[in-house]
Amino acid sequence: ELSLCGLEATLIPVLSFEFVSLESLFEKLSHPECYGGLVFTSPRALEAIKICLKEKSKSEAWSKSLKQSWSTKPAYVVGNATASLVEEIGLIPQGEKSGNAEKLAEFICSRENPNSSSLLFPCGSLKREVLPTVLKEKGIPLESLTVYQTTQHSQLQESLSSYFSQQGIPASIVFFSPSGVKFCLEHIQKLCGDFINQVKFAALGPTTAAALRAAGLPVSCTAETPAPRALAAGLREALGLHGGC
Repeated sequence: ELSLCGLEATLIPVLSFEFVSLESLFEKLSHPECYGGLVFTSPRALEAIKICLKEKSKSEAWSKSLKQSWSTKPAYVVGNATASLVEEIGLIPQGEKSGNAEKLAEFICSRENPNSSSLLFPCGSLKREVLPTVLKEKGIPLESLTVYQTTQHSQLQESLSSYFSQQGIPASIVFFSPSGVKFCLEHIQKLCGDFINQVKFAALGPTTAAALRAAGLPVSCTAETPAPRALAAGLREALGLHGGC
């Protein structure tokens, strides 16, 4: 999408994910009668479920009865990427236009009654507390289960150093998550040195933009929606490039 808009992009992996508690996850998925629905704020949570379903016995149990039982309940999602993975496991996503946890929490509160059955929330170790806090305030029960842990990619520093030595200071650096800001920023500040003010910092969404501002960096672009085309349009404007994508 960026290249279609005349932008040359280099992707540097920042995060590594380790999946955990998968037996506990499937045990809970095996009892849809205990829950009012599902909540997903990350594609990784769906990847955890797909790993479970690679096992033949679990896949058969899902196909024979569990999928049908869960399909009668809402599967709330934060964006289109997560929604498409929900569809891959045979469920119908709701709330994908939310775009961030705050708006998804509002959407869920508009659909759920207080003190109903808990919503099952498979999540990561670095999840933000916005969604659980909002639901708790409204009396909507949420059961969180950590199914993946987020760590710094083992080759991050090496990849960044290699990019800067070969390409120089980039026109823009885009961050996709607060954890990306956390793990990258110190390396980037060292590599940019006095030229850091030349770089246009961009964020895929408001949460990441807030993390950049908290680190003392100006945000030149926040994508209107967490989608490639919206990011490309925002970058072109921030970089002063004329014409549409």
